[in-house]
Amino acid sequence: MQKLGLNQSLQQKLSPQQIQFIKLLQVPTAELETRIEEELEINPALEEGEDNEPERAEETTNNEEDYPESDNTPSAEDDVDIKDYLRDDDYSGYKMQGDGDDDEDREMPLPMSTSLHEQLMDQLEFLGLDEKQYAIGKQLVGSIEGDGYIRRDLEAIANDLAFSQAIETTVDEVENVLKKIQTFDPPGIAARNLQECLLLQLDRMDNGHDIDVAVAKKIIEECYEEFTKKHYQKIQRKLDTEDEEFIRDAIDLIVKLNPKPGGSSAPSMVKNQFIIPDYILTNTNGKLELALNSRNAPELRISRSYTDMFKAYDKSDKKDKKLKEAVSFVKQKLDAAKWFIDAIKQRQQTLLRTMRAIIDFQYDFFLEGDETKLKPMILKDIASMISMDISTVSRVASSKAVQTDFGIFPLKYFFSEGISTDSGEEVSSREVKQIIKDIIESEDKDKPYSDDKLEKILNDKGYNIARRTVAKYREQLNIPVARLRKEL
Repeated sequence: MQKLGLNQSLQQKLSPQQIQFIKLLQVPTAELETRIEEELEINPALEEGEDNEPERAEETTNNEEDYPESDNTPSAEDDVDIKDYLRDDDYSGYKMQGDGDDDEDREMPLPMSTSLHEQLMDQLEFLGLDEKQYAIGKQLVGSIEGDGYIRRDLEAIANDLAFSQAIETTVDEVENVLKKIQTFDPPGIAARNLQECLLLQLDRMDNGHDIDVAVAKKIIEECYEEFTKKHYQKIQRKLDTEDEEFIRDAIDLIVKLNPKPGGSSAPSMVKNQFIIPDYILTNTNGKLELALNSRNAPELRISRSYTDMFKAYDKSDKKDKKLKEAVSFVKQKLDAAKWFIDAIKQRQQTLLRTMRAIIDFQYDFFLEGDETKLKPMILKDIASMISMDISTVSRVASSKAVQTDFGIFPLKYFFSEGISTDSGEEVSSREVKQIIKDIIESEDKDKPYSDDKLEKILNDKGYNIARRTVAKYREQLNIPVARLRKEL
């Protein structure tokens, strides 16, 4: 027997306009233009550019007639107010950096460059290989990764040749061709590991007379594990020498070698990322002035030809089914265009409110650029100041950057946790990181400070910090442990 029940639930759903705004808010300035171009392509009711027909706009605005609208099929009882779809001046009423200057929007020509793969293939052509060797060489070059290494087993590469090109070969044949490719430029290319990469570069430098090169090769060949762990005394014992300078010169030579030979010769394989600031902050005689990047304020308007269609509909026979369907389509496009323009406007307002709150909170830092003046600040602090949700502030902070008189900073740079001092004050973790960095830079490299010693030094300076926190901050600064910082 079936039973009927009544359940009551409360649900919260985002409107299409709210979803539009959330997506636009987290888009950085560099991608905003692309997003706008996509919207212009799919919505013919949206146009780019300022309203350059004021008389016609005034005529349309003053027209008090209402035009029918409907969600699906328009009827005479529904109203469409054309004024709702006309572009108001307040969409472009923000102060923008670079207004009226087209130089910022000009694209700079990109220099032509060849990829690492192309450079290696050019060198392969000059080896004079037979057809089979050339096929093996081509497969090997294709297996070289962006940093210049071959990490696939030679046996796997031989299998690839057999299955994909029906070329029967052996591991020895593949290795013979590999040895030839390892003579290519840049030095160290096509190595299978770091040890081989360093040896390949040292082989290029070996003229039979340089003692430092000979010792360096011996260290990499016989004492590689001790070298990676900086156990210099063990290296001395293995090489049976007490001359520290003898070892130091060879190690200095090794550390100058390139551990990623493909990185400097493959500009087109590594995609450069350019930071376009969303804000421009200038200090004019002690007064901070904030402006949005002009690319954050596109000139958008509603298509007049689409609003004119409503006039034609009002004057026509409203029983025409095809005309009703056309007007319904036009209304949907007009709604989408208006929603998009409103979302862009709301995006500008949110960006400005958030950045102004950050400036107020970190005012001392923005005046001088002194990192030690950064205050502890979390997302909740800014969200409370602007009466917005933490998730909204997070979307702004995670993808936006500000240009100041002393550099370009991502907004998340200004957010940091607090560390208490003996006096009871809260200082930013960035201040503590800077102090750790300064201490390590001035330490005796023969006896570098351990994390325990760094903890004691910071505690003596009045910072209440644990050893594990010191280790965490040191790792965030990309500073190795004391043993790896030791120098001869």
